[in-house]
Amino acid sequence: MAAGTQSPGASRLQRLARRSTGGREAALERCEMCSAPIAPEHRHLLDVDARELLCVCRACAILFDRPAAADGHRRLVGDRRLVLGDFALTDLAWEELRLPVDIAFFFHSSPEQRVMAYYPGPMGATESLLALEAWRELERANPVLASLQPDIEALLVDRALGARRQWIVPIDECFRLVGVIRTHWTGLTGGRDVWQEIGRFFDELDRRSRPAGARDGRAATAAPSRTAEGS
Repeated sequence: MAAGTQSPGASRLQRLARRSTGGREAALERCEMCSAPIAPEHRHLLDVDARELLCVCRACAILFDRPAAADGHRRLVGDRRLVLGDFALTDLAWEELRLPVDIAFFFHSSPEQRVMAYYPGPMGATESLLALEAWRELERANPVLASLQPDIEALLVDRALGARRQWIVPIDECFRLVGVIRTHWTGLTGGRDVWQEIGRFFDELDRRSRPAGARDGRAATAAPSRTAEGS
């Protein structure tokens, strides 16, 4: 099925996106674990069950980066950003993923035990039910996808306006993109401003990313395959 439906998970993603739209700077100035002041550039914890991001200070980030500090439902979002320059994704393979738009992100949800697909729009992030076999084919063609860390990393795809770009990103980058689109979208097609901001977002992401290399492929080979269950 290719239905794009608002789900409870999507509404949580929308709340996360609003944190990056400029309306909650005051809330972002202190760590949401210990209340210490934090810099504008800071790390996040993901509440896996609620899909809520928590802004954290450096000390709390270091604490949760230790396996002994893991509490089962909060995970430190990483900072790996990979440009997938030789990613195998044909137009036909994209169509088989059954997404109604040309920008989307995919991540493995531990609570749902499946890969989930979302696309950003003026109302936030909307889930698109993912065809199981289409995702499996994409994993087979691109072993690096097996290295995605559940919940906290995503495959981000930009095929809008003729683009053919893919990245592996921390999940908070996807929420930031949702916030950019929510903030700048006007009218039925978004307007000129939103597409300029989307372009700036992806250009900045390119500058902050490194090309995927052999070590990423080796990590993917060693990691267990995680595929969607059901469609």
